[in-house]
Amino acid sequence: MAEKYLNFVGGRRVPARSGKTFFNLNPANGEVLGEFPHSDAADVADAAAAARAAYPSWRLTPAPKRAEILFRVGQRIAERKEDLARAATREMGKILLETRGDVQEGIDMAYLAAGEGRRLYGVTTPSAMPDKWAMSVRVPVGVVGVITAWNFPFAVPTWKIFPALVAGNTVVFKPSEESPEMGHHLARLLEEAGLPAGVLNVVFGTGTDAGSPLVRHPEINVISFTGSNAVGTAIATEGAKLGKRVSLEMGGKNAILVMDDADLDLAATAVAWSAFGTTGQRCTACSRVIVHEKACDEMVRRVVARANAIRIGDGLDPATEMGPVVNRRQLEKVHTYVGIGAGEGAKIEAGGAPAVEGALARGTFYRPTVLTGVLPSMRVAQEEIFGPVVSFLRVANLEEAIEVNNHTPFGLSSSIFVGDVNRAFRAMRDLDTGIVYVNHGTTGAETHLPFGGTRGTGNGHREAGHTMLDAFTEWKSLYVDFSGRLQRAQIDNN
Repeated sequence: MAEKYLNFVGGRRVPARSGKTFFNLNPANGEVLGEFPHSDAADVADAAAAARAAYPSWRLTPAPKRAEILFRVGQRIAERKEDLARAATREMGKILLETRGDVQEGIDMAYLAAGEGRRLYGVTTPSAMPDKWAMSVRVPVGVVGVITAWNFPFAVPTWKIFPALVAGNTVVFKPSEESPEMGHHLARLLEEAGLPAGVLNVVFGTGTDAGSPLVRHPEINVISFTGSNAVGTAIATEGAKLGKRVSLEMGGKNAILVMDDADLDLAATAVAWSAFGTTGQRCTACSRVIVHEKACDEMVRRVVARANAIRIGDGLDPATEMGPVVNRRQLEKVHTYVGIGAGEGAKIEAGGAPAVEGALARGTFYRPTVLTGVLPSMRVAQEEIFGPVVSFLRVANLEEAIEVNNHTPFGLSSSIFVGDVNRAFRAMRDLDTGIVYVNHGTTGAETHLPFGGTRGTGNGHREAGHTMLDAFTEWKSLYVDFSGRLQRAQIDNN
């Protein structure tokens, strides 16, 4: 019998008010992993009220004390890393090697955010008037609503929740309904580390029934969202109507540029990892390879060989190199896009179909797919597929490669393999993405650098790094006049 999970509201575990539930399934075999509350606006209202009630006390808790809780959370995550990774693999599908990395990012974020508890730096500046002190400080915004995607069910919530907490905000968190169990574990770890009741609240449910009410609720001051461009744009529109701060991390159409002097073996290995790692279900996944015409045929040959050799299966099996896509709907979307590409004139060099032999038939597996003959205007070169599909585009030189790279609606991650240092620096300058790699694939990020992108990838905010607090704090300017008289800055000082 499947384990039953509950919402976490005001320090208590409670069912949805409606009594409705939904099931969490393993995409590798269809196994029922758990039964979760199907929350709605009433449950969101309860969570928002709990967060609002906890806010005054949490805001006044000294930041170093808030940080100590996050440090303890980091320790607890590290102690349970393997169990957490296995749980993530069961519900999301990616292989253990990757879910261990997912959990490690949570550890890294806990320690990084904890460090801010003894910084949270403000700014002092000389006043234009005598006997006057001028400074600015960060203050929390209030209650933060966090909505996350299913592909990094542990790491991405920590990118948002940990900075929000250390800054003095309280949180209402809605995990993806496709990977809800990791949200449960994260809440339990924070509770065990001593987080006061109501500071973090978790409601499970769909975007329509729980996510939308969270965006609209008047007690929620900030929305931090990771997911599709379509949903993020709708959240931005609603947030603008309500005067809410909104931080968005959305899609990508990331490319690896390969020049004629590149190390092709290294480039092919990086393409295979960036395109097929996490079954292509990363916002940073490589979905385009923009190759110099002199290197294109050889690069295709090498990547096709790697694609055909990838072992597909249950992510819990140590021999597996690529797991399933997250659900049947996503499988059908990926296959539809491959058909669209073929219809536009692309050639399928590898893959191009679901994997259904033997035990794979019980899950939602898709073969690593390579398309060639792709032109920049094709839909498969412009739209996010979010599956193990990579398209090859042939170019004549670096300038054309950069132009093709930049000509999409997204701007998250790009990469170039090149031997000439001058061309590397030109690419770093001219590639219009939030992340640029040289002689590395498009995937992977270190928590102490800002994460995010340009154009349709986001709305200007960055997560992690030295920017982690920006979405969750306001700047307050403070003036202390100890002159003993009324000084009017722009009037008396002219």
